[in-house]
Amino acid sequence: MAVIPVELGGRSYEVHIGPGLLARLPALAGPLLRKSAVPIVADANARRHWGATLQETLHSSGRTAQWYEVAPGEGSKSWSELERLTDWLLAQGVERGDHVVALGGGVVGDLAGFACAILKRGCGFIQLPTTLLAQVDSSVGGKTAINTAAGKNLVGAFHQPALVLADLATLATLPPRELRAGYAEVLKYGVLGDRGFFDWLAENGSKVLAIEEKSLEHAVATSVAAKARIVAEDERETSGARALLNLGHTFGHALEAEGGFSDRLLHGEAVALGMVLAARYSARLGHLSLADAERVTAAVDAAGLPAEIAALALDCDGAALVEHMKHDKKMDAGTLPFVLLRGIGDAYLDRTVALADVALFLDEHLHRH
Repeated sequence: MAVIPVELGGRSYEVHIGPGLLARLPALAGPLLRKSAVPIVADANARRHWGATLQETLHSSGRTAQWYEVAPGEGSKSWSELERLTDWLLAQGVERGDHVVALGGGVVGDLAGFACAILKRGCGFIQLPTTLLAQVDSSVGGKTAINTAAGKNLVGAFHQPALVLADLATLATLPPRELRAGYAEVLKYGVLGDRGFFDWLAENGSKVLAIEEKSLEHAVATSVAAKARIVAEDERETSGARALLNLGHTFGHALEAEGGFSDRLLHGEAVALGMVLAARYSARLGHLSLADAERVTAAVDAAGLPAEIAALALDCDGAALVEHMKHDKKMDAGTLPFVLLRGIGDAYLDRTVALADVALFLDEHLHRH
């Protein structure tokens, strides 16, 4: 098992990574679970697979589980679901010193985390991420949010968990497509800041996707350690360091928005394609070699992730995708910073990108054959 500290002064916490961690919740969470009744906000699928494990381990420590079930999918990150959840937490008598448990992927973590951020002006929560994407990305760093009609994650708060238990055994019940989508975020850490890790993934990525325990633990721990370093340096995304984690996201969110945030394109798939587009756009500007852009494309393709925007057969043009980008919460005084590449492992923030040129670039890729 690996234990990665997230160093944030008085809000520091640990991320535990390894198999069998759900069954150790009472032992690892200890005093955080200070009442006999433990409120658990759970994705319906995660509860079906792992609810009994949690129920039994809590029962063995003299506690009971109180379940709030969330329907799978981005649709649950809504105002109406947030209202229902906060009303439920208040009905359970949750106090500021209590800790709510979030079991599931990024949707549940984002929703439950945001509810805990605003409930009585902030109560505690514990993340039990059950998807690869949540284990390496959304469960670490304290970003919580819901989606609105204007776009994804536009209403939220920074609210750090008290503990993260990334149980690798939960990934065995994940559909292969969801596992690949999560792998996109693993690959992202190599592309943005660690060429050695990128090279390791080129050799071992198939083992990670096959859930080979040793390779999987290394990939998750390396990813979490990379995110923990960046979050410790720039918790609230003010210096630019944390913004590098958005590699692939500006392009990716626009594609998700065009697809209506549906299962047509999962978040990780959008990020993978966004990384390819960021690499190719960096090459177009002359900042990245064509060889490196193609290596990024090949790595995405080898993982079974979408590497060509034309394959999505979107009924739109580059200008429509750029219009979605203008709703990005990183827009600042009319300019949108893009995370681009000077090399694999060398990402930077470019605040001089002309959106009109991005639209032309996207038009070329939308109709490539």
